[in-house]
Amino acid sequence: MNNQFVQALFQSNGGFAALVLRVPVGLILAAHGAQKLFGWFGGYGLEGTGQWLASIGLEPGYLMALLAGSAEFFGGLALVLGLLTRPAAVIAAFTMLVAIFAVHIGNGLFMSNNGYEYALTLFVVTLALVIQGGGRFALDNLFQREG
Repeated sequence: MNNQFVQALFQSNGGFAALVLRVPVGLILAAHGAQKLFGWFGGYGLEGTGQWLASIGLEPGYLMALLAGSAEFFGGLALVLGLLTRPAAVIAAFTMLVAIFAVHIGNGLFMSNNGYEYALTLFVVTLALVIQGGGRFALDNLFQREG
């Protein structure tokens, strides 16, 4: 693999801050993904989430539920571990943008009205991780050393 590409993908000067961002946000994303994929934590699973997504115009709903749930669940787990942090964060950030504009934007900012403040917060944190990388305490560092 191209050494410059490996450096750009895995290198991070972040320290504790990246860890503080990655772990809780990764756990939150993974839990939301588990709701969509498996129906855990009070979620509706793929079938129910797919029907709801289709009802708001995101079709085919089942596929959209699978994509969103997988991005959140697997991307969240990757963020917790600091494994492929930048790609996982890009996918999570994109998923949050879709959530903001497809679901929440018409409800205003505040979460009490199903607004976009929470999705925006997750978007901003994942964007920061795209820029900063996984930090000193990420599995990405193992790949950088080998690359």
